Amino acid sequence: MDAFSYLSVLLSIILGLGLTQLLTAVGRVIRHRDRVSVDWLPMLWAVALLIVYVQVWWSMFGLRQLRSWTFLEFLVVLAQTVTLYMMAALLLPDEIDASGVDLRGYYERHHRWFFAFFLATLVISVGKDVLINGRLPEPLNLAFHVVFAAICLSAILVRRRRYHEIVGITGAAAMVAYVGLLFAQLR
Repeated sequence: MDAFSYLSVLLSIILGLGLTQLLTAVGRVIRHRDRVSVDWLPMLWAVALLIVYVQVWWSMFGLRQLRSWTFLEFLVVLAQTVTLYMMAALLLPDEIDASGVDLRGYYERHHRWFFAFFLATLVISVGKDVLINGRLPEPLNLAFHVVFAAICLSAILVRRRRYHEIVGITGAAAMVAYVGLLFAQLR
């Protein structure tokens, strides 16, 4: 077994747990829809986050070419999966009790943490490229990172609902464009 195959097991477990967290939460909202005041914005971010998870898993295949790993390199890649998990853990509620839940209120209480972990994921992603490849990501990839970072920072700072709706639609569209332009083929 090569180093990447060995190390990717833990990364895959954390990504799998995050996907499980996200899909379970969406299923919980659907199952308890009679007790949930559904809001489209966190559900849109759930779909966008699902795309992020698949894209990260897809792009990590490129790490297989790295034959020699340092602990720091692995720690940075591991940190990226941890911040992704935290995004999934914060986006939708863990429990829906008899009194129900208002997803809009839940989003308003937790969106800053969600976007802070999203921003951390982006910073770690760029740092990972610098550490492992010795350079910044390719210009288009870096441009998308900057756009997503601006989205995250603005979503942390601005509380207005209409703004978050625009950011949600823009962010989801940007994520689809990012994957379509940069990750259409497995490399």
